[in-house]
Amino acid sequence: MTTLTPLDLFTIGVGPSSSHTVGPMRAAARFLAELRESHNLADTARVQISLFGSLGATGVGHGTANALVAGLGGASPERCDPLVVSTAFERAVATGSLQIGERDIAFAEDDIALRPLTRLPQHSNAMQFESFDANGNLLLSKIYFSVGGGFVESEDDFGATPSAPDLSLPYEYANAADLLALCESTGLSIADIAYANCVAASSEAAVDATIKAIWSTMRGCIEDGLSSDGMLPGTLNVTRRAAGIGRKLLAEEETGTPVSELSNEWLQAYAIAVNEENAAGMRVVTAPTNGAAGIIPAVGYYAQIFKNVPIERIERDYLLTAGAIGTLYKRNASISGAEAGCQGEVGSACSMAAAGLAAVLGGTTQQIENAAEIAMEHNLGLTCDPVGGFVQMPCIERNAIAAGTAVAAVRLALAGDGSHKISLDTVIETMRQTGVDMSSKYKETSTGGLAVNVVEC
Repeated sequence: MTTLTPLDLFTIGVGPSSSHTVGPMRAAARFLAELRESHNLADTARVQISLFGSLGATGVGHGTANALVAGLGGASPERCDPLVVSTAFERAVATGSLQIGERDIAFAEDDIALRPLTRLPQHSNAMQFESFDANGNLLLSKIYFSVGGGFVESEDDFGATPSAPDLSLPYEYANAADLLALCESTGLSIADIAYANCVAASSEAAVDATIKAIWSTMRGCIEDGLSSDGMLPGTLNVTRRAAGIGRKLLAEEETGTPVSELSNEWLQAYAIAVNEENAAGMRVVTAPTNGAAGIIPAVGYYAQIFKNVPIERIERDYLLTAGAIGTLYKRNASISGAEAGCQGEVGSACSMAAAGLAAVLGGTTQQIENAAEIAMEHNLGLTCDPVGGFVQMPCIERNAIAAGTAVAAVRLALAGDGSHKISLDTVIETMRQTGVDMSSKYKETSTGGLAVNVVEC
């Protein structure tokens, strides 16, 4: 993507993973489109897919096969039925048939191959699609990379530097220093700059509608999660906790405990609610990834309920400020757990949420940048080690803890005047370097950390 706007960091999709579910679904849909464009769809009798590296290692727990089958059938993360997607691979195996566009072709379970020990040099989240005719002749072969946050790049355009951007934005910035300078020179807030850039890439009506849809979906995730009991999918037998926590807190309120004294507990319940919905494969907002989807909604909901921030400011100032900070991570480091570990996912989301909260609580531009810096500084080195390859342990609790970290970072930033020794740009670059140095077993492969030290039962 050559033109990146703050709202690109938020997309409505399905759980449990932006890189392992949303990205592969989009890649499959893209391969379908390329089959059409190359006039090979009518002759395609079989499609085989290879998942390399992290996708091969944890694709089963992340529902990757379901996403691939659904994407080849024309489904998109934004509009698909999560319940239909969650059984797509099982149905294809049972029937021996795969829908590809408007056609049905033969399908076998081993048509999707897991190759975790093979890592392509460009990125750990790689997948190869191959289509064959009835005689077994190769018609089309394409490699795509799921680079985090649902973003997908092909082998041809991976890492390419275009000669010119897709379009010119009114306020271009490459890093936090540029963004602060723009705010200083124009008198605009970070949210104002973000809004202007989004409108330039779309339209005012479209941006306003998108913002409302994003926050509505985020709020819905919290409310759905707080009303859902039961067991999460998979072999770990993880019980949903958000609804029980919510009932306990309501009981405490009824016995006289002031609501304000329970704000931190509610904050964590909000985050857990979202990530339980994500783990169940339900509708969520990638923010900036699915594994970290609970932090920004939880902190925003907390601001609305406990800080009396109007919903209009949540939708505009909170989300747009958070998105603007997110573009800095996407451009200059990574939001991919397979590239940078969980510091790239939960760390980025924590930093984004802190910036957004500081903005709606009246922080200066310098205090907003300081809050974002503090939040990431204390997520540096965070590994991505999902037990069993499921986005459940430690992912769900990790969102709850990071939501609290974001709020704490804002308290520290607002207690000062915005001046600080370590800049946000320095922390982002440090996160990038740490990700490069981090062993691959701590990058969403489930071959290190908690993933190998917790007995699955």
